[in-house]
Amino acid sequence: METPGSQTSLHRANLERVVRAVRMAGSLTQAEIARSTGLSAATVSNIVRELKEGGTVEVTPTSAGGRRARSVSLSGDAGIVIGVDFGHTHLRVAIGNLAHQVLAEESEPLDVDASSAQGFGRAEQLVNRLIETTGIAPGKVIGVGLGVPGPIDVESGTLGSTSILPGWTGINPGQELAGRLGVPVYVDNDANLGALGELVWGAGRGVKDLAYIKVASGVGAGLVIDGHIYRGPGGTAGEIGHITLDESGPVCRCGNRGCLETFTAARYVLPLLRPSHGPDLTMDRVVQLAREGDPGCRRVIGDVGRYIGSGVANLCNLLNPSRVVLGGSLAEAGELVLAPIRDSVSRYAIPSAARQLSVLPGALGGRAEVLGALALVLSEMGDSTLLESTLPTASPVFT
Repeated sequence: METPGSQTSLHRANLERVVRAVRMAGSLTQAEIARSTGLSAATVSNIVRELKEGGTVEVTPTSAGGRRARSVSLSGDAGIVIGVDFGHTHLRVAIGNLAHQVLAEESEPLDVDASSAQGFGRAEQLVNRLIETTGIAPGKVIGVGLGVPGPIDVESGTLGSTSILPGWTGINPGQELAGRLGVPVYVDNDANLGALGELVWGAGRGVKDLAYIKVASGVGAGLVIDGHIYRGPGGTAGEIGHITLDESGPVCRCGNRGCLETFTAARYVLPLLRPSHGPDLTMDRVVQLAREGDPGCRRVIGDVGRYIGSGVANLCNLLNPSRVVLGGSLAEAGELVLAPIRDSVSRYAIPSAARQLSVLPGALGGRAEVLGALALVLSEMGDSTLLESTLPTASPVFT
């Protein structure tokens, strides 16, 4: 029988530390595992050998600093994770394994605002189709990450703002999808998942403190502090779109006036250009025209960048992140929007915070949220469960 503080208990804890480090990074050399876990090189070597023999990890030759090394990643057979991203106008699903490999991905247009039942039905169909296409055994799926375009109430698990998705009032997205798919579902808002996606796969790799800013029909931020998403006690951290810029400005959907969102979100920006550019204008088209030299679109994007920069300056003064990643279609404008953001940050942020900050476009584009949904499962799943499935003879964990 295992007792706290025993050799068996310590060994099991070390197994979980190694699995956790590899799970979050995707792949690490044994030297990197030792540095990130604080375990000795000899202990890591023994644990990796045990995990390899049990089928939990795969080890492949690589090089590090010009020297031969061994790269350790979780086995492709250890489990499958699924990401589901609901945008206001699309549904995107991705399937990946625990080695951070995306095995299949597909998206389709969808009016998510209209009906939650229709949205979940389409998600269930798309998930099942991708599982069938890839030939994955359904029993291999260990969890689903779900992204929705609105804040999630931590206590109830429901959407925190009915004004964002009125057709989802009273719906618990995690319970609904878990009931349809029969596996655990982890839910977060799209900005947090965008931050996770860029942190693991994109422009945030290698940093532990960043803010992911998404500008679409609304404005939100995903905050990463010390490598972890910060949600706040109510799950609404990162609502940068409701920073007040002008108390006499336009009325926001939150009920206040002059929120950042009323100067930057598509629903407020597009009407400025539609009289001259046509009623069917979209933000994607505005960005395209701006890149082609259209003066009106360039002016509007520059103004939006300056407003966003004011909000980012507030984040710098409060949280002092080392990197800000701009996501959504606006990021495709490149320096047309990034330069004004930097200008506002240098003007309004504390100089020491502004000097340490880099502002970059997202590297994943529209895939950031669905890849973040995969990363959400990888970050939330339990290492004990994974070890039990691959090392059935290991001693049980006592907590």
